[in-house]
Amino acid sequence: MTETNKPAPQAELTAAFERYEVALVTNDVDTLTELFWDSAETIRYGGGENLHGAAEIRAFRQGRGTGDLDRDLARTVITTFGDDFGTASTLFRRRSTGKTGRQMQTWVKLDGHWRIVAAHVSILDFPFPETEPRA
Repeated sequence: MTETNKPAPQAELTAAFERYEVALVTNDVDTLTELFWDSAETIRYGGGENLHGAAEIRAFRQGRGTGDLDRDLARTVITTFGDDFGTASTLFRRRSTGKTGRQMQTWVKLDGHWRIVAAHVSILDFPFPETEPRA
């Protein structure tokens, strides 16, 4: 049976997720591109786009506007399975517009580095949670 949330892989994936978040809100296209698996098999479904392959994702990042990037996160859950596979899920609220959404990423450790192999982002009309759920 695969062990979930072993401390070392979970810490590594958490750091990769946090690096992604900083790159996202600062529009660091190079880091965002690096953190996605450089493959035609990579998928990113966004709020208004369906991107198949690293080249389409890179082109989207390079052409994306830089407004409304700052955001708050809530209910972030990072789960690892064994040493080389994990998911990151979070809710977000854009600070300037108040738009809310959700983001899910599938990460795989390839050649010693965590990379996103599939991602989904959706903007929805729902209230942003003001507190974390109780355990």
